[in-house]
Amino acid sequence: MTGQPLPLVFDEPRGRRKPPRHLADLALDERVRLLADNGLPGFRAKQLSAHYFTRLADDPEQMTDLPAGQRDQLVSTLLPELMTPLSVSEADRGTTRKTLWRLFDGALVESVLMRYPDRVTMCVSSQAGCGMACPFCATGQGGLQRNMSTAEIVEQVLAGARALERGEVPGGLGRVNNVVFMGMGEPLANYRAVVGAVRRLTEPGPSGYGMSARGVTVSTVGLVPRINQLAEEGVPVTLALSLHAPDDELRNDLVPINTRWSVDEAVDAAWNYARATKRRVSIEYAMMRDINDQAWRADLLADVLNARGDWGWVHVNLIPLNEVPGSRFTRSRDEDTEEFVRRLEAKGVPTTVRDTRGSEIDAACGQLAASER
Repeated sequence: MTGQPLPLVFDEPRGRRKPPRHLADLALDERVRLLADNGLPGFRAKQLSAHYFTRLADDPEQMTDLPAGQRDQLVSTLLPELMTPLSVSEADRGTTRKTLWRLFDGALVESVLMRYPDRVTMCVSSQAGCGMACPFCATGQGGLQRNMSTAEIVEQVLAGARALERGEVPGGLGRVNNVVFMGMGEPLANYRAVVGAVRRLTEPGPSGYGMSARGVTVSTVGLVPRINQLAEEGVPVTLALSLHAPDDELRNDLVPINTRWSVDEAVDAAWNYARATKRRVSIEYAMMRDINDQAWRADLLADVLNARGDWGWVHVNLIPLNEVPGSRFTRSRDEDTEEFVRRLEAKGVPTTVRDTRGSEIDAACGQLAASER
């Protein structure tokens, strides 16, 4: 099955205008070339990159080292406006912030900043909508509108970094330490832009934001060829496989792409990724009452994972389901979640239960829907 041509969900949606080209879409030499092609001095590309990635400037008036006569043209060429914030919702005393963005073509996406005592995590979207159609996820109910560009993905992180720099998030000044591709969309269905964003975020300044690749997590429902491709990219991000069921019969319903790549194929690809990168894989598992939370399924999940080896290649992250209004899927009972954890740990599988921050503002996993309220 994995030898078949890639499915249409991997393709760029056609017939749509592309976002304006931004320096975050380009490597430094490409930025230099774009300025030169527009009759501007190429060396200004490094200055503009420093303003964007290092100084976190978004106001041309702050860029005083650029000549006043060329400043507007330089900024419009490499730093066009990509997205407009429509609303910010806060929870956890302001340390969880969900932003609703309007993209240049009217598409809506959401990102979430989560500040913890020891780190700041940005949950970013990679697509407007999602084409994976998982029935328990709010994002999947609206279908896919389009892929996001590399720069649109990066801008979500930089916007969070600016909010921290400006003291808009309680806790004092800070820096984004972690980025999780767990917002709207299937990241590996927008492979080129997502890998480009990872490279921009991890490149040292001023070419990029300069964070560690070990602080980046890329989630997928199991697009096997792309997992295999990611293993060869040389960017040691953490892979998170959204499994949600250990058996094909149930997973075919919960994660429809499973009808193309089975549980065994997806887990094999994740194991190969761990072996190639020496990075532990996270198995994401949303706990749904009386659907996938039976004790025997915990035993089966442990058996599926341990069949690939017991050298600590994997960690299970149980997610208390963030319920979507009108959905038939509800959160597991606490006692069933506790038993699920006990069964997995009894078979030697490290397991944690994820914090459900932001659920009261529909900012938790599976709740992002980007409806304009």
